[in-house]
Amino acid sequence: MRPPRERIVVKARAGWMGMGRGAGSTALGLFQILPVFLCIFPSVTSPCKILKCNSEFWAATSGSHHLGAEEAPEFCTALRAYAHCTRRTARTCRGDLAYHSAVHGIDDLMVQHNCSKDGPTSQPRLRTLPPGDSQERSDSPEICHYEKSFHKHSAAPNYTHCGLFGDPHLRTFTDTFQTCKVQGAWPLIDNNYLNVQVTNTPVLPGSSATATSKLTIIFKSFQECVEQKVYQAEMDELPAAFVDGSKNGGDKHGANSLKITEKVSGQHIEIQAKYIGTTIVVRQVGRYLTFAVRMPEEVVNAVEDRDSQGLYLCLRGCPANQQIDFQAVRSAQATEGRARRKGPSLPAPPEAFTYETATAKCREKLPVEDLYFQSCVFDLLTTGDVNFMLAAYYAFEDVKMLHSNKDKLHLYERTRVLSPGNTAPTGTHPALWVALLCLCWLCLL
Repeated sequence: MRPPRERIVVKARAGWMGMGRGAGSTALGLFQILPVFLCIFPSVTSPCKILKCNSEFWAATSGSHHLGAEEAPEFCTALRAYAHCTRRTARTCRGDLAYHSAVHGIDDLMVQHNCSKDGPTSQPRLRTLPPGDSQERSDSPEICHYEKSFHKHSAAPNYTHCGLFGDPHLRTFTDTFQTCKVQGAWPLIDNNYLNVQVTNTPVLPGSSATATSKLTIIFKSFQECVEQKVYQAEMDELPAAFVDGSKNGGDKHGANSLKITEKVSGQHIEIQAKYIGTTIVVRQVGRYLTFAVRMPEEVVNAVEDRDSQGLYLCLRGCPANQQIDFQAVRSAQATEGRARRKGPSLPAPPEAFTYETATAKCREKLPVEDLYFQSCVFDLLTTGDVNFMLAAYYAFEDVKMLHSNKDKLHLYERTRVLSPGNTAPTGTHPALWVALLCLCWLCLL
């Protein structure tokens, strides 16, 4: 068997793109560590719009490293517009590390480019990148195309799929299917090439039902292919660019081996990372986000220490104490439904569904009664939000596009992995039967 091809993980060194020729180490250093801060200290539902300010500045200055000295005033105008944008969002960005890093970066750039704080702040025209710029290159080296870098006589890579959607429901790389609580920030993927973290928040006040409100993806720097890039989406904000405003892997020769494509504005984006054979689909359905990925097994398992990957949800699944017994919840909901019909009115979510109306609604989009159908019913009963039906539908559409084994698209048996000492009773223990038999035998003597 051919040993896995050797990949060297290059330490991230990406700076703030489009900052101009004189961007110094101080400003660049601030933005090198910014993605790490974003993941460690996520602002779940903050109205802070610093990412929008960042994207506008990059779009306005994306060609600034080609500018001549006579166009420096235009760069200063963009900087002042950037500073003005940060001031407008200052109140809502208190405590946001991305905001404070941007403010310090702007001050540094003002000094480096001899820009006055007084002057025009109108947004400069968007620049068209000249021919030959990294955004247009297609002659990526072979190492930046995962499948081409395999030897001709080697077997094709085996691809796996992971998805997260709804309340939330998780399908792991091993086709384990779970319904989980996982409120707060959780790592979905954590390997040598990228990190994915989601943040789940309650759907209704006081409800145990949660859904994904924030997603952060960090693509690590890799050889001559890509610089470190960070993608971040939140409720009501699904950008079609990385946080620095770019849409590819930077200025390296193989930059186009990482690309973002907007499929439906504000609703559906796709990220192609050809250098690791990976496709990621992110959607906003209603207010919440869904995630799906297709990734080679070699990349999935490329971790320094597998024992430390216990919370890598796409690989290991949800912890036992975070899993939800779907059948038990459905039984409780059925009992509650009977109580509503026979007794006093009980609190219900908006546009509450009964089991019958929920199943009828889910059949409109999911005719096969597999786990995606059951998840749809579960979510309608727990949230009363019809958008969760669409989340289940699109999650299955992504499976059809991304899963390599078409015989495993539908799953019918929900998986619940419980650790020893944490297991729920599923029947009479064999030792109890032996004790009862012994007792009966003694009674007969």
